[in-house]
Amino acid sequence: MRKGEATRIRIVEEAARQAALRGLAAVSLGDVAQAVGLSKSGLFKHFESKEAMELAVVEHVTQWFTDFTWRPAADLPTARERLARVFELWLDWEDREWAQGGCPIMAFSVEVDDQPGPVRDLLQKRLRQWKTTLVRQFQQLREPPLSDAEAQSAYFQMKSFALGHLDARRIMGEADARRSAQAAFDALLDRTARAAA
Repeated sequence: MRKGEATRIRIVEEAARQAALRGLAAVSLGDVAQAVGLSKSGLFKHFESKEAMELAVVEHVTQWFTDFTWRPAADLPTARERLARVFELWLDWEDREWAQGGCPIMAFSVEVDDQPGPVRDLLQKRLRQWKTTLVRQFQQLREPPLSDAEAQSAYFQMKSFALGHLDARRIMGEADARRSAQAAFDALLDRTARAAA
């Protein structure tokens, strides 16, 4: 990896860390430059504007999330195994990768949901791609396949359990948050897989 590309990645990862704690809007170019040992003008060699850096952060974090949760599951033999692995890794993402500050994707979603523009558009595009991937997995969960409406509903519940886990663990301080989320998701898989039997 070239030095310039390595520096760019360090900038983006530092900006993501700060954004998870304070929000994208609160992250200044100066703060990020100082944290990675650059001058502000040095940072401008990599990003011409704050918006350009925000777009890079959203792109990087959403790709990181996909790599973290989907790649280890993609080659498992059944949809149920893939979905189970994705959910386990989704909770790991919240518990381990982002133990401090919480899930940046959730923070970005709350922050930009009513702010039209390129950052919101990119985040929405990436979240829709993720949804499409998992809806397809739910459709493959049984034979005959789930209808689109059933698969969309199952995805909605899966995401609700992941976000509920985040809320229960971080805000409410519930020690059994992960167990509760896992039990809810296992029950969803059980009832969805056997509904056509």
